[in-house]
Amino acid sequence: MARGEGAEQYAATLLSVKPLKADIKTVKLKTQRNRLSVFSKLCYAFGGAPYQITGTALGFFLQIYLLDVAQLDPFYASIILFVGRAWDAITDPTVGFLVSRSRSTRIGRMMPWIIFSTPFAVLTYLLIWYVPPFEEGKVIWYLVFYCLFQSMQTCFHVPYSALTMFISRDQKERDSATAYRMMVEVLGTVLGTAIQGQIIGGNSNCPTESDAPYSTNSSSVNTTIVSLDQTKQAYLVASGVICIIYVLCAAILFFGVKEQKETGRDKSEPLTFAQGLRLVMCHGPYIKLVIGFLFTSLAFMLLEGNFALFITYALGHRKDFQNILLVIMLSGALTIPWWQWFLTRFGKKKAAYFGISWAVPFMILIVSVKSNLIVSYLVSVAAGVSVAAAFLLPWSMLPDVVDDFKVQNPDIRGHEALFYSFYVFFIKFASGVSLGISTLSLKFAGYVTGECSQPEAVSMTLKVLVSPVPVVLIAVGLLILKTYPIDEERRQGNRKLLQAMFDSETDSESEPSDHGSSV
Repeated sequence: MARGEGAEQYAATLLSVKPLKADIKTVKLKTQRNRLSVFSKLCYAFGGAPYQITGTALGFFLQIYLLDVAQLDPFYASIILFVGRAWDAITDPTVGFLVSRSRSTRIGRMMPWIIFSTPFAVLTYLLIWYVPPFEEGKVIWYLVFYCLFQSMQTCFHVPYSALTMFISRDQKERDSATAYRMMVEVLGTVLGTAIQGQIIGGNSNCPTESDAPYSTNSSSVNTTIVSLDQTKQAYLVASGVICIIYVLCAAILFFGVKEQKETGRDKSEPLTFAQGLRLVMCHGPYIKLVIGFLFTSLAFMLLEGNFALFITYALGHRKDFQNILLVIMLSGALTIPWWQWFLTRFGKKKAAYFGISWAVPFMILIVSVKSNLIVSYLVSVAAGVSVAAAFLLPWSMLPDVVDDFKVQNPDIRGHEALFYSFYVFFIKFASGVSLGISTLSLKFAGYVTGECSQPEAVSMTLKVLVSPVPVVLIAVGLLILKTYPIDEERRQGNRKLLQAMFDSETDSESEPSDHGSSV
């Protein structure tokens, strides 16, 4: 009897161990399935470069291009900048809604939008930097192609942003992929600044000071005409190079990233636009995050939009402005890994406070100290550190908000693109208002189109636009972010809950096939 009881106990032990081993094996398989290779993360990251390359070129150079190359009146330039950004903002929630209702295809739900929008985005971007051979319809030309490009860019960027949620179910893997993406995006800003700045940097339609006193009126005019034509050609060449990079990055994204199928999507009805808007706007953490970063992003966009003019006319570094911009972006690119380590070690909210406020003393310094080229370069290096934080943190914190929404609303599907699109909507709309107002301010200050020197009032206006106003906006934004409720404890709790939800959905979906095979 003893030997029989021992055999029974041994058999029972074996039966209990086998499920345990099976569970461990299942967990390992799920973990491996959620992991992303470095190659996949890099391919995903390259998809973010086109948005930043074109955005940097437009942000830093479009205003000065419209004023000094296309030679539009500041009033019309402000209309183009405002209407273009406002239109861009409106298209974001529209495209986000259409993406959320689109059907999954063989290549995914996000990828078709990215691929089919690319050729149209490239064509319209190229035409923005072409000066048409007529005067009367020039404003309409730039307005139409600027709006068309923004629409095509939105059809690329909104699905790409939402793709973050479909490359992996693991929060750590998504954060890691976002860090790769931010690194490549900041490198994209460096590339955009370098290509646009270095190609057009040597083509100025203003004669040097040494040549000016010895030139007659007629020869000066001829020199300006020839130089202006060269500058127009340089802008076209730069835009052509950027278009080639745009297509290459889209191809790398398409061939290197596999979009994961969304589980449980077929079990729920798609959201209407009104339902999606109501749900997104009623989620408290999302609203606080968006409004906080709305103010801080607005500060950096205001700085970005006016910095080229500020360096040229307020500091007098006409020949060095493209190099100063390049230094800022290089500094930002090099510090992205450090910020990723910082937010992992100390949390994302602390990284936001420390990183964004870092720029404030340097914004004050650049307008307080008498114009000095060495000081300008040193300030640019320091400011780039803060630019990196401003790039990384919003896109790193948005997935946390989406996860928090999923935990509170487990039965709602297809909402990811809405969160990203409405965030971009608010940022772009505010950016359009700020650029329109700042360009209009230059007109009231007496900005003269095509002139090599500007009145003192223009210099003072530019100083206000790149220092006091951004500093106030940063202070307001950080005060709002202080109320953001998703700390590290809540974030980790959401992560565990979502993993449990995903595991249960995966197990329930695999049950019918398991029963079928056993029969």
